[in-house]
Amino acid sequence: MPQSEAEHSAQDLDDQVRVARIGKPHGIRGEVTVQLFTDEPDKRFVTGAVLNARSASGGGRDGRLTVSRARWNKDILLLGFDEVADRNAAEQLRGTELFAAPDEAGDDDAWYEEDLVDLTVLVDGQRVGAITGLITGEVQDLLEVALDGGGDALVPFVEEIVPEVDLEEKTVTLTPPPGLLTLNNDDGGLAQPSAGGRTRGDQP
Repeated sequence: MPQSEAEHSAQDLDDQVRVARIGKPHGIRGEVTVQLFTDEPDKRFVTGAVLNARSASGGGRDGRLTVSRARWNKDILLLGFDEVADRNAAEQLRGTELFAAPDEAGDDDAWYEEDLVDLTVLVDGQRVGAITGLITGEVQDLLEVALDGGGDALVPFVEEIVPEVDLEEKTVTLTPPPGLLTLNNDDGGLAQPSAGGRTRGDQP
């Protein structure tokens, strides 16, 4: 029995990585803002690129979208698609997640958010929390950690602090400097670490 387009799309996603999530419409020509999950947007979103789209809990649509234009508005990337002609159609895309093939040039130290979320965080062999997200940046990436003792922390995803990610054991080992995992109780915000070093693995 022939597979439907949706079944083909779902099957394709098994071997692909999330590169963006569509936000609100911009203007009247069908452009949308996107939240990026890739360090190479200028390569991922070239004119003619075909992306697999998947609806998320916040809405959106399934199928395939072909990039017709991509431009920056300050630090926000705006995308247009061949399949989206106006603002009303763009509004229906809100919440859609976009997927593409992994970067073939990537190495074994390239990690994606879906690989890391829910992994147990260990310090000196003891559990201290779990990964809840990955924040990508131009200089370095940050791991979001929900601490078992309460609160959250941001951990620079650099080899000096995150020496091991074990997907089979579902663990991430940290060697944090003093105070890195201490919650800032004064304002209830995240612990904001500052550390230099090489980013451990780029997104696609």
